[in-house]
Amino acid sequence: MQLVDYTLGGILEKYAFETPDKEFIVYPDRDLRFTYSEFNTRVDRLAKGLMYIGIGKDDKVGIWANNVPDWLTFMFATAKIGAVLVTINTNYKLSELEYLLKDADIHTLCLIGNYRDSDYVNMMFDLVPELKTQPRGELRSEKFPELKNVVFIGPEKHRGMFNTSELILMGSHLDDLELEEVKESVGCHDVVNMQYTSGTTGFPKGVMLSHHNILNNGKATGECMRYTSADRLLVCVPFFHCFGCVLALCAVVTHGATMVVVENFDPLMVLASVEKEKCTALYGVPTMFIAELNHPMFDMFDLSSLRTGIMAGALCPIETMKQVMEKMYLKDIISVYGLTESSPGMTATRTHNSPEVRATTVGFEFPNVEVAIFDPETGEECPDNVQGEMCCRGYNVMKGYYKNEEATRKAIDEEGWLHSGDLGVRGEDGFYRITGRIKDMIIRGGENVYPREIENYLFQMPQIEAVEVAGIPSPKYGEQIGAFIKIKKGQSLSEEEVQEYCRGQIARFKVPKYVFFVDEYPMTASGKIQKYKLKELGLQLLQNQGIKVI
Repeated sequence: MQLVDYTLGGILEKYAFETPDKEFIVYPDRDLRFTYSEFNTRVDRLAKGLMYIGIGKDDKVGIWANNVPDWLTFMFATAKIGAVLVTINTNYKLSELEYLLKDADIHTLCLIGNYRDSDYVNMMFDLVPELKTQPRGELRSEKFPELKNVVFIGPEKHRGMFNTSELILMGSHLDDLELEEVKESVGCHDVVNMQYTSGTTGFPKGVMLSHHNILNNGKATGECMRYTSADRLLVCVPFFHCFGCVLALCAVVTHGATMVVVENFDPLMVLASVEKEKCTALYGVPTMFIAELNHPMFDMFDLSSLRTGIMAGALCPIETMKQVMEKMYLKDIISVYGLTESSPGMTATRTHNSPEVRATTVGFEFPNVEVAIFDPETGEECPDNVQGEMCCRGYNVMKGYYKNEEATRKAIDEEGWLHSGDLGVRGEDGFYRITGRIKDMIIRGGENVYPREIENYLFQMPQIEAVEVAGIPSPKYGEQIGAFIKIKKGQSLSEEEVQEYCRGQIARFKVPKYVFFVDEYPMTASGKIQKYKLKELGLQLLQNQGIKVI
């Protein structure tokens, strides 16, 4: 694959010129449609509005919103003026938002009114009371000295905040030539995006990604699925995560294709939108596909336009993969493995791989990316079938963590290898398999136990829908094995049955000491399970049952 040297704004302008009347973004529930040309015009107008309120090159612009239509307008508008878009998890609460505003040095925060049970506007008034008394554009916050503006995404007006339509109107006072001059100062290796790691292991860090990082990763993702400009991708994963804004948006825009957006995941809305818009591709984490397949109205929709897509975020049970390929027509669905720091794709399965390969492996290297497995202890490269740390090197490696050189040095070694923290093996067939996380390793009485090994074994029990294994702190052994199990509907299972299933089949020290039956797992907004919270949950459940940890 030939790498491209476009900026995000440049690739949009290329297709706005070449295919001006082609649909780029569609919101079926709103019947809102933007052609490439229409969207590019709106982006330019908003970009001038952002310049008008003082946003310049390298300024950090936070966006705190679900997949509303102007999310993408802000993404491209900030890119065109050299600002850095900082994506904010929609599930953040006050303390998390406060941390990010300070850590990222947010200059301008763009937000919607509310999401689920969170009132974003009032949360901002709580954090920045000066908004209620100071004129817009002249914000001076004691707690957040870098913060200069707050923008409401939508037509409503709130004290101390600009709104989108006002920004576009103010932008009309600037000459187009001013915008053109600024655009020319933006290069493809500039940071365009800062995404905060999901925090599966603690405090999130700001990952700095360039235009070059994300556009080429998006292009490669599309190549893995054989995208053409005729493809229509339905996106129901959040834009604030790499899955949405790189694997989806950047794959679409580098192929001149069309993106159909569902603002919040709803299986019925997904099914209806696929049929209405004749979508050819669909993305999701395994739980999303399971929700779609099990929806009582599933059989009412014609999904025969579908061809490909991505299932990511977690390994998929092979039966689910087969059902998705057969019942949803997604014969060419693939899986992608990576992390925010790798922009995010590192490896992927391909459309020609068998269903088993696509369900049980993460494929092989992305185009133009080197992947290797290194022994975490010795630093030596591991031979095939030997477990070690997944690492990659190439155009996709992040520029670094924002204001955190020490963490950057730990993540990217002197030879340019990005260390993922994930354990994996490469088979003799060249396919990679993820076996766990280094930090998830359980040390029980001096024995190293990898949760994925036990999870894979327990998953063979027909009553189990999902299983996660984590270490439960123990005064005697350091850690004990805890299994957190979701039981399939209509099935039953006891702790003794689970332990009996393991005895004599796996090493005694790997048999779960504690078995918990749960309805859900603590998850990040991007669908990753937070193992460190499972430890806390296990201790709480044992305390509730009056069981003393030994």
